[in-house]
Amino acid sequence: MQSSEDRVKERLEKYLSRDENGIRKIVLNLFITGDKFTTGDVYKHLEQESCDVSYRGVSAMVGLMNTRLGILSINVTGDHNIYSLKDDYKTVVQAILTHTAQ
Repeated sequence: MQSSEDRVKERLEKYLSRDENGIRKIVLNLFITGDKFTTGDVYKHLEQESCDVSYRGVSAMVGLMNTRLGILSINVTGDHNIYSLKDDYKTVVQAILTHTAQ
């Protein structure tokens, strides 16, 4: 039986294997910082990185990281959803990003 960490690792590796332009890695590296971000924050960061993305695409990507990968925590109490990387998965995400960079 797989641990939850192993399942997340497997899903994350599969998710990043389809990252043709590196945008997913940029977003995950942003979340590794430990800060909290709205979709708008992530979109602005990607624009600064000269990524060709739409706001709706970024919203979909962050939402997918939250629901399908299960690695993000979401706060929906304000006007905008605020996302952060769950502490339990910081080590796994960092290890995957380091591994895929090689």
